Amino acid sequence: MDVVFVVDRIPGPGETLLAESASRFPGGKGLNQAVAAARAGSQTGFIGALGADGNGDALRGAMVESGISTDRVRTELLDTGQAFIVVNSAGENTIIVAAGANATVGSIDDGDRAEIAGSGVLLMQLEIPVEAVAEAARSARAAGVLVMLNAAPARSLADDLLGNLDYLIVNEHEACIIGGSTDLNTAAVALAARVPRLVVTLGAKGSVLYEHGAEFARVAAPKVDAVDSTGAGDTYCGAFASAIADGLGYGQAATFATAAAALSVGQLGAVPSIPLRSAIDAARAEWGMA
Repeated sequence: MDVVFVVDRIPGPGETLLAESASRFPGGKGLNQAVAAARAGSQTGFIGALGADGNGDALRGAMVESGISTDRVRTELLDTGQAFIVVNSAGENTIIVAAGANATVGSIDDGDRAEIAGSGVLLMQLEIPVEAVAEAARSARAAGVLVMLNAAPARSLADDLLGNLDYLIVNEHEACIIGGSTDLNTAAVALAARVPRLVVTLGAKGSVLYEHGAEFARVAAPKVDAVDSTGAGDTYCGAFASAIADGLGYGQAATFATAAAALSVGQLGAVPSIPLRSAIDAARAEWGMA
């Protein structure tokens, strides 16, 4: 559950500011990305955990409303995960995540493996323990399912996990952390050498695509007025996974995802701002993003 505070500027250490507003929205990287995939037109199932509380009930309802299968969503006697988000007048944000029930997803079971095996694409994040992420990647690879990881929140990644990925998606900050350099190009090249395809998202600057260790393409983002960038990266990931599942090529999928992410920054809140397929297609036509 996202708790969003809107402020004129993000406070510094030791500083107290009055927020213009405080709101609660369904969120979480996994849920955001699942909703983005579903609204982009893909049949979507979710594997994860919610707490036995009001937030858990609300998030499960948000999934059902978006047509997402919750058969593999477990309920734990813990608080549902929360994110505390501060958004400034330029639409930029800082986020603190309390994992809650997500922290209990330390492995996958036979039902999860069957759900993965019946899918075209497995899209994962790092808000659950990395051991479960690695296990799911191995299971998907064994079943011939395409494997994507949005490595956020950023952390070092073992070679055995990276070796089971088809796509790694990171933003520029995550690329530098995982790639081991403060220079984005150096970090991206190092990461690109470890996975078949790397997507580095650059916010308003679009994204850079790498394939087999070399730069493949750059995708520019349209200029839009940003209200809240929360969930834009998640919207990109879910839309990208949906596009790949639909059979679009690498560059076309990135263009589709870029349009979806650009639309998402125009509204406050992660899940409320995620666009439907019809809106994405209309925006692509308007912006000349064929």
